[in-house]
Amino acid sequence: MASGPIMTAPICLIKNEEEELVVNPNALEILDNISQPVVVVGIAGMSRTGKSYLMNRLAGQNHGFHMNSTIRCETKGIWMWCVPHSSKKNHILVLLDTEGLGDVKKANPKNDSWIFALTVLLSSTLVYNSMGTINHQALEQLHYVTELTQLIRAKSSTPDEVEDSIEFVSFFPDFVWIVRDFTLELKIDESSITEDEYLEDALKLIPGTNPKIQNSNMPRECIRQFFPKRKCFIFDRPTNDKNLLVHIENVPEDQLDSSFREQSDKFCTYIFTHTKTKTLREGIIVTGNRLGTLLNAYVHAIKKGEVPCLENVVTILAQCENSVAVQKAADHYSEQMAQRVRFPTDTLQELLDVHTQCEREAIAIFMEHSFKDDQREFQKKLVDTIEKKKDVFLVHNENASFKYCQAAMEQISEPLIKSISEGTFSVSGGYGLYLKAKRNVELRYKQVPRKGVKANEILQNFLESQEATEESIMHTDRALTAGDMAKAVEQAKREASEKVQEQQKQKEIELQQRMEAQERSFKENLSQLEEKIKREKEDFQEMQERMLKHYLKVQDELLTERFGKKAEELNKEINRLQEEIEKNKKSDPLLISKAIDVAGNVLIVALPEMLKLFHQRKKIFNEKN
Repeated sequence: MASGPIMTAPICLIKNEEEELVVNPNALEILDNISQPVVVVGIAGMSRTGKSYLMNRLAGQNHGFHMNSTIRCETKGIWMWCVPHSSKKNHILVLLDTEGLGDVKKANPKNDSWIFALTVLLSSTLVYNSMGTINHQALEQLHYVTELTQLIRAKSSTPDEVEDSIEFVSFFPDFVWIVRDFTLELKIDESSITEDEYLEDALKLIPGTNPKIQNSNMPRECIRQFFPKRKCFIFDRPTNDKNLLVHIENVPEDQLDSSFREQSDKFCTYIFTHTKTKTLREGIIVTGNRLGTLLNAYVHAIKKGEVPCLENVVTILAQCENSVAVQKAADHYSEQMAQRVRFPTDTLQELLDVHTQCEREAIAIFMEHSFKDDQREFQKKLVDTIEKKKDVFLVHNENASFKYCQAAMEQISEPLIKSISEGTFSVSGGYGLYLKAKRNVELRYKQVPRKGVKANEILQNFLESQEATEESIMHTDRALTAGDMAKAVEQAKREASEKVQEQQKQKEIELQQRMEAQERSFKENLSQLEEKIKREKEDFQEMQERMLKHYLKVQDELLTERFGKKAEELNKEINRLQEEIEKNKKSDPLLISKAIDVAGNVLIVALPEMLKLFHQRKKIFNEKN
């Protein structure tokens, strides 16, 4: 899908019907068909501030998202445009253009807050677009960020808003503030500053205990705490010609102000280069179809009057994705077995060796695409599925061997059967001639290559079918004395017994091979699971340490700005986070061991031969001791 444009034009993703949010099923279908990872850029801001123009630029187009120069807001709800990413191979860039915030005609102001919250939850990078300068009024207009603690939950088990909002930094997008039509000089006390320094200076808290000051500080605090990675871009006016501004999407590039063009290119380059693949806090890479599942779950929660909870949504996503992971892994196993196995295999072990290789790859695929399978329900399903598929291959291998050996035996034994029917051996000394001819059949049959697992059985069937004929020939051979006949009978019985024992031994060897194959399967599942759990623990620890580093930085900034009380309040959460990190470090080996025990108990049920082997070895051990 990344070879060409995913969409030629945007589509409404979330309809705002009578101020109720409704997911557009057509847009959802587009996302469902995108299996590649997505980079999601969402833009928010007040109405008629030029958001759509920037989104069109990111799509590499002049037209697409609606732009309007009148006082009426054009974009309603959230619109989506999926295009191949310009620099990330096999990634899709998902652009989200949102309805302008602060529409005075809206009866329910909460509607804007939900659109803003959904954009935050879906995006890898959140772009906030404003006009003029970052001043008191601009920050007041961004009050939506202060409402996120009431609209989003990180964990279902955390009742305290403050404690829960500490987790936001682990899954919130990067934050880019764009200031349009900027006319001031970038200076503080006559010293030149960068755009980023301008933003950070504007986000400094204002001293004072006045309620108005405290309210003004709220969005500043939230931006600093929730969004660890922040960036600022300032834009000049695109042109001073008002007539051109009215239809800017139709204005040729060379007629726009050169500074504006340069700033637009700089912004687009930054987004393409620095915006990360959308990832959930568990390190889960979000693909297009996963983004659709997340969106559905978020909107469903909002409709029910609930607060969207990331932990719950990830659980819902896991249920869907783990089923897909099982199917993907099982399909890979089937495809690879069909490609690599040449039926019939010479031995059972040959087939089981290929099975082990294909199963190892299938388990790796499952581990890569599954998550939160805490009870190992889906891993067991995969083991069950592969075992059933393996059994089908085993049966197919047996059938192929049976047909091949049967055809070979019929061809090789044809002269012998013809000689018998013609009475060739019904003469004096015929029994000796018959034995020689029969042994020649056995010798030629044994020389047939790649007979497979049914070789001995077909030979045994042939020999058993000749017993009556052999006895008849022996009794009619007048050259045989009574003693010779007795020896011949004894010899025939001994050879038949040896053949039965040989066949029984072969069955025991094959049973042992099946057991050992399941033992390898058991060990491979546990080995890859252990590696996966270790990686997840390391990723989680890194995430917690990034959170800690961020909040220590915020605390230092508060102390520098002489907000000691706020720094002290934050210290409580920092201490809690430090304790949690240390606790997790100490408990990791035990948690991994418990997870492996749970998996072992679940998987052994799906491997009956493994269970037999376990009991067999336990019996031998008890007998020795």
